[in-house]
Amino acid sequence: MIITSKISPCLWFDDQAEAAAQFYTGIFPDARITQTTYYLGKKMTEVSGRPEGSVLTVSFELAGLPFTALNGGPIFKFNEAISLQVHCETQEELDTYWAALNEGGDPSAQQCGWLKDRYGLSWQIVPAILPSLLTDPARAQRVMEALLPMKKLDIGALQQAADAA
Repeated sequence: MIITSKISPCLWFDDQAEAAAQFYTGIFPDARITQTTYYLGKKMTEVSGRPEGSVLTVSFELAGLPFTALNGGPIFKFNEAISLQVHCETQEELDTYWAALNEGGDPSAQQCGWLKDRYGLSWQIVPAILPSLLTDPARAQRVMEALLPMKKLDIGALQQAADAA
């Protein structure tokens, strides 16, 4: 595999890297798995505690962005300090990504367009128009008042709040 981006996220999983990559690439239309590497050799398996031939990494792309999923063991877990944003043009697109990424996720982690998927990774499913709704202070205040109680964002309600006088 040739690396085509100077910066790319590496997502640490216990042992679900392959399942997660398949899950994510099954959701996004412009997605593909590009490479899988394996734990090979006595030294590598001794250091990692992983069985010979088990998946080490899965490289994949979502909407042209390269990712690496690493089976690194149970030491580290995802938290809300980092999330992936999905910018949606329509409510239908937002609803589709929300439902797909939310499947098997933590319902208590839904707030203001944020969700946690079944692997514990945080996502923000947001309208592409949101930054423009937040540029004027008066509009931004109304938009934020409408947005804060929402779990899944409602583009029409946010636009209506922005346009209210």
